[in-house]
Amino acid sequence: MRAVSGANRPSGGEREGVSGANRPSGGEREGEGGANRPSGGEREGTTVEGAEAEGIDPGRVPAHVACVMDGNGRWAKARGLARTDGHTEGERALFDTVHGALEMGITWLTVYAFSTENWNRPVEEVRFLMNFNRTLMRRRRDELDEMGVRVRFIGRRDWRLPRGVLRSMEDGMERTRANRNLTLTFAFNYGGRAEIVDAVRALVEAGTPAGKITEKAIRRHLYAPDMPDPDLVIRTSGEYRISNFLLWELAYSELVFTPVLWPDFRREHLVEAVREFQSRDRRFGGVAR
Repeated sequence: MRAVSGANRPSGGEREGVSGANRPSGGEREGEGGANRPSGGEREGTTVEGAEAEGIDPGRVPAHVACVMDGNGRWAKARGLARTDGHTEGERALFDTVHGALEMGITWLTVYAFSTENWNRPVEEVRFLMNFNRTLMRRRRDELDEMGVRVRFIGRRDWRLPRGVLRSMEDGMERTRANRNLTLTFAFNYGGRAEIVDAVRALVEAGTPAGKITEKAIRRHLYAPDMPDPDLVIRTSGEYRISNFLLWELAYSELVFTPVLWPDFRREHLVEAVREFQSRDRRFGGVAR
């Protein structure tokens, strides 16, 4: 894995993820405390299974990992396949990563599924992604529930999404809402800038005086205010940008970039990224320890 400490190129641009989101979704807003600092903090006392996890400190596993699932189209093109075949294969990568997160004791996993910018893709591809994500939840809902995974969605739920997709999202969240082994959040119809705009708009609509609009106030109006900020953000496919993903939340996240295309990403790559994360000195604006 080619790990890089920060993005060397500006964020933005289209991504080739599996699917992404943008208005207060996230299902239930449980507890508005959230983390006021960008880190969810490392968990203590977790265990790591498998020889591939050698070198991982169980006491410093990141609580929250976020992934930009990029490279599906290029993976398919390299094999002479349709772009949609890359998205289909990305499902295998996603669920292997979920299993890896559970094995390591990661408690929050957020994936960039469909961005607000992805509406600019060809109509046929957008239609496929909408249907794919609707059926994905139907196919995998019971499996996720059995694993103790809570499913959530963040993004705009009242903008452009088909009713069938919304029903599938609601069904998946309702079925798994009591689970706590892992919270799997799909950023679907999501954009980081839109999330901030929606939060500020909500404050303005509530009549909040300008002097009362603080970081804490904005955080309370994010799509999932109880979600801790990511400790670690992974982007696949060799691109070095954030692409409008969790712009508020990743202020102090550690960034790891890998050339692996998303359909080829597996739990051993997740382990490598966590190992790189544990080699970093997280200062949060302070001095080196």
